[in-house]
Amino acid sequence: MVLTHLSDGEEALILQVVRQLVAERVAPRAAAIDESGEFPWDIQKLFAENDLLGIPFPAEYGGLGASFLTYVKVVEEVAKACASSSLIIAVQELGALPIIIAGNHEQKQKYIPKLASGEWTAAYALTEAGSGSDAAGSMRTRAERKGDKYLLNGTKIWITQGGVADIICVFAVTDPTKGPSGISAFILEKTFPGFKVGKLEKKMGIRGSPTVELVFENCEVPAENLLGEEGTGFKTAMKVLDKSRPGIAAQALGIAQGALDFAAKYAQERIAFGKPIGQQQGIQFMLADMKVEVESSRLLLYEAARKCDESAPDLTLWAALCKLKAGDTAMRVTTDAVQVLGGFGYSTEYPVERMMRDAKITQIYEGTQQIQRLVIARTLVGKWKPPAG
Repeated sequence: MVLTHLSDGEEALILQVVRQLVAERVAPRAAAIDESGEFPWDIQKLFAENDLLGIPFPAEYGGLGASFLTYVKVVEEVAKACASSSLIIAVQELGALPIIIAGNHEQKQKYIPKLASGEWTAAYALTEAGSGSDAAGSMRTRAERKGDKYLLNGTKIWITQGGVADIICVFAVTDPTKGPSGISAFILEKTFPGFKVGKLEKKMGIRGSPTVELVFENCEVPAENLLGEEGTGFKTAMKVLDKSRPGIAAQALGIAQGALDFAAKYAQERIAFGKPIGQQQGIQFMLADMKVEVESSRLLLYEAARKCDESAPDLTLWAALCKLKAGDTAMRVTTDAVQVLGGFGYSTEYPVERMMRDAKITQIYEGTQQIQRLVIARTLVGKWKPPAG
């Protein structure tokens, strides 16, 4: 079924389609995707054919124009079965967000329809070897204006799906004397001269989502591909995080829900001491705690998604809240799910060990849990500034 229009009453239909696709096509592939460590082009094609990649994009540029709440629910549904596959949707949105936020009409018209349809894939390149959490203060990638183009030089690391992306939104320093105000954003196409994909990371989890190094050696980017004005890139990057962090929270929530569902079913079927282990109080208490964590994470996430839809002034806080809670929940719930299954939980024959490995990254990327706590704390006590002089 292809979705071509969206109204308020169609969210349930979208989710019904997604659940069917996940059950029939994604879940049966999840273990193989993890084992091979290869990007699942068949799943990407499946999502494109069913318009799932266009869900968060404006209708005027070929998207479905769905609410952000609908988007996070779709990511959640896919992540219940396969975290790597959920990133196909989440990273498409992440890579396109700088264009949606800071792009002009011509840039949006050129790129967003191809991303919404799935004809092209996107990635987002901010992180460097010396600038993870300190994205602004330690950025070394440079962009120098030369006539009608910019020359980019430097390296980005940990770029999710950078090796399969057709376009990448890249952040680089245009004026090293201005700190964060000297950072600019650019739209880079994979065919631009001077661009190459470097090292492919071997990871604990999300193995079906390639994470790579990107290298720029006098990479030629047309001046028309500058996003916004020079020096506004860091502000754009921070606005992107306000919407990408709930996307990662949705992935984390889906992983946790998938692990809880499997553990609860297993506890009903596994017999020990003459009855299902789900009737043992120790296991019941574990499952109850897992349920509380999952549902509280869902409430935070859905409220943050509504804040995204409303462009609420406190969106930054809510994005941090839901990402922090959902990421920690994913790690705790998947770890407990492995424990519920005992030795079987440690075996690759059961999905919870994969879910546990996949969960860890949700505490790290799009801002570590420590950074989320810093963001939250600053809304309470402010940011300290040393006295002048």
